[in-house]
Amino acid sequence: MNRTHVSTLIAFAVIGLALGYLGELALVAAGAAALVPPLSLPVTLTGLGVIVVLFAWPIRQAVRGDRRRRIDPFRAARIAVLAKASSLTGALVLGAGGGIVLFLLTRSVLPPLGTIWMAIATAVGAALLLAGGLVAEHFCTLPPDDPEEEGSAHA
Repeated sequence: MNRTHVSTLIAFAVIGLALGYLGELALVAAGAAALVPPLSLPVTLTGLGVIVVLFAWPIRQAVRGDRRRRIDPFRAARIAVLAKASSLTGALVLGAGGGIVLFLLTRSVLPPLGTIWMAIATAVGAALLLAGGLVAEHFCTLPPDDPEEEGSAHA
């Protein structure tokens, strides 16, 4: 499995931005109130980012040569997939949070400041999930078998 590319993360963030902005626009155009993310969302996203890193920590220790730790390869693969999913989800929700902030700031009458701060907090929580996913992916990366092979493969 390859590590997540920056272009993929940017694409997910842009898609999330469009979905967040257009979703808010559709809600308000239909006469409903704008969506305000609850405080539990950024807290949960941050907690998930920390949990993903904690799950990947034993794999990092095993990869770095701690022979006392044996890691099941299937468990390591599952955690690597979880890390990748976390980074992609974090990018998508980061974009959606940014889209909500953009929508709220472009209104002629600004909503209460607490509403904007909750959307910003959601984007920050999603950024922490994204960072946690990328760190966990790095922890789950195996070093190359032969360093000379790695250098010649990039040439």
